[in-house]
Amino acid sequence: MQFDIQQYLIKQEPYYLPQHNEVALYTAAYAARLPVMVKGPTGCGKSRFIEHMAWRLNKPLITVACNEDMTASDLIGRYLLDANGTRWIDGPLTLAARHGAICYLDEIVEARQDTTVVIHPLTDHRRTLPLDKKGELVTAHPDFQLVISYNPGYQSLMKDLKQSTKQRFTALEFDYPLASVEASIVSREAEVDLDVAERLVNVAQAARALKGHGLDEGISTRLLVYAGTLMRHGIAAQEACRMALVRPISDDADICDTLNHAIDAVFA
Repeated sequence: MQFDIQQYLIKQEPYYLPQHNEVALYTAAYAARLPVMVKGPTGCGKSRFIEHMAWRLNKPLITVACNEDMTASDLIGRYLLDANGTRWIDGPLTLAARHGAICYLDEIVEARQDTTVVIHPLTDHRRTLPLDKKGELVTAHPDFQLVISYNPGYQSLMKDLKQSTKQRFTALEFDYPLASVEASIVSREAEVDLDVAERLVNVAQAARALKGHGLDEGISTRLLVYAGTLMRHGIAAQEACRMALVRPISDDADICDTLNHAIDAVFA
């Protein structure tokens, strides 16, 4: 059966509000088919940006959520048994390379380093993917591009990208948007008034000031949208904030109390 890569096209525009010149930078990188690394904290819009750019460029997007159990076979493919014997099934990376999609490896730092090594031949002048088990060398389609993302805030000796991997990519660095931009995003995505969105952003900024002082990560834009959505569905502001902004990010009683006081002050 003929494989249809067009099923991975994004039909509707994913809402994305540019922060700087990242759209122009990514467009240039894609035009040159350069691999791109997107760095930034959790929930700041990295994946939404890649979805938006795939839609803007009208290119199929195959996304892989990386995890520590992911093997090289999960990326490139494997032989499977069926009623007629064995048959080869391409993995998502092979599908993208063979048919010309953008392959997005989300939170690649979560994958084992011996797994991520398989992407190296696709990120230099070779643009090839060896399928050793099949005895095939896939030459990447002219439209293929590899994109990875990771959160530098979770770097450690055990979870970081090798320099040999990092230096194969161009990079875009993301952070939480400016307060006015973030409020516009939250208002649009959660379908709440701008005043409500601005108050939510104020709570987030108070929490982000605690990063490194009891919090590993601040409140993400994604969580602000969740809080606004709860409020739109009739949940009181303080309770919506505690459910979406406090309990998910900390179990520490003192930190939770500090955040709860900030919420009460903002929504009093």
